[in-house]
Amino acid sequence: MHLAPGSRALKGDTAEMVAAREAFLAAGHLDPVSAALAEHAGTDAGGVVADVGAGTGHHLAHVLERHGRRTGIALDSSAAALRRAARAHPRMAAIACDAWSQLPLKDGSAAVVLSVFAPRGAPEIRRVLAPDGVVVAVTPTARHLHELREPLGMLDVQPGKAARLADDLGLAERERGTIERTLTLIAHEAELAARMGPAGFHERETRELPETLTATLSVDVTVLSFAP
Repeated sequence: MHLAPGSRALKGDTAEMVAAREAFLAAGHLDPVSAALAEHAGTDAGGVVADVGAGTGHHLAHVLERHGRRTGIALDSSAAALRRAARAHPRMAAIACDAWSQLPLKDGSAAVVLSVFAPRGAPEIRRVLAPDGVVVAVTPTARHLHELREPLGMLDVQPGKAARLADDLGLAERERGTIERTLTLIAHEAELAARMGPAGFHERETRELPETLTATLSVDVTVLSFAP
């Protein structure tokens, strides 16, 4: 598994929060994202697929199903999420770590690094990435869940996140594309979608949502590597 010593358990989301997020993912609302990650994770590089900020391992499990010879490592700070990730796929391990600190992987041991709506420490990603490996990152566009921002008090998404990735990570952008879909959600699912995303919440009263509503899934998928 190419692991390095020093992993530790960290406090994270409650079991109830993780269960709710897993239910939202299981409903298939983010299946286009999982499919894009699996498509772009094809590489001849040797090593594992490491998902930084993997949560329950939902997306990583899809990647491993597509690439049958790969093993995966789910990295997250939430013990509750990692307990589910450890059971998400037979070729997946789950390890607690802080995404901003040292990753529990050896130098150059990751053929693919996934980063989906997650924090990422550039020096560590470059350290663990194989010389011919790829980073596949998912970031929100300005349209992502825009219908939910006012009623749920969400913060606006900073524009240009995908365009800054190459500079932020110190890597070369190889490819970038946008996924945009209209989601039909019940009110509870809309709240889950907002809380799963990268935007935070204003400290103010939120409005009651209708029983069903539509929201826009709009994300950029960027593939990066040491060389274009």
